[in-house]
Amino acid sequence: MLNDDFTPMEFVVMVLQEFFSKDRESATQIMLQIHLDGKGLCGVYSQDVAATKVDQVLDAARKAGHPLQCVAEPIE
Repeated sequence: MLNDDFTPMEFVVMVLQEFFSKDRESATQIMLQIHLDGKGLCGVYSQDVAATKVDQVLDAARKAGHPLQCVAEPIE
């Protein structure tokens, strides 16, 4: 996920819990990494699963009126 100046931190935590099955503590840690570093790793998945998760996050953000961005990147 990528940081922006508009999406509420609580929404990011909720997305991490709902779509990435993170507990509240882990979701909060990832949200803070996104906030401080500009991006954060939500998980490692196959290409198809990652693409689905990106779509789910973008759809939820759009429906909630937030500009949150999520991208899938290959690991090296």
